[in-house]
Amino acid sequence: MKTRWAALMAAVALAGCQQGPSVEDAWVRLPAVPGRPAAGYAIVHGGSGGKDVLTRVASPAVERIELHESMASHGGMMAMRPLDSVRVKGTVGFGPGGKHLMLFGLSSELRAGGMIPLTFAFGDGSKVTVDAKLVGAGDPAPR
Repeated sequence: MKTRWAALMAAVALAGCQQGPSVEDAWVRLPAVPGRPAAGYAIVHGGSGGKDVLTRVASPAVERIELHESMASHGGMMAMRPLDSVRVKGTVGFGPGGKHLMLFGLSSELRAGGMIPLTFAFGDGSKVTVDAKLVGAGDPAPR
């Protein structure tokens, strides 16, 4: 009986240790031309369950955010395609030349050096909100 009780308590303790997804190093490159979309980047870590799916990103500072991926098309030209979701097994980088966020309808109040909140929503209903640094079109990426 003690062995079963100890095993049950260990299972409950391990289940309580599972962590959800997290997001770090979020930043947004503002467009060079006002009215054009901005690009957003971040590092997304899956939770300890390994079954996380990023379904949406939102911010009160923009009208909408789409998940996108850059890829080489026929003839070597770069093209983008929208993504419905992104499976996060381990770590997924959203960066220039790969998966990224497209931010449409930016507030005219946004300026380089500022911050905006980004809320990353996952298929299991969990959400992670982080502050993303705003970077000017010609400025170096943050470190």
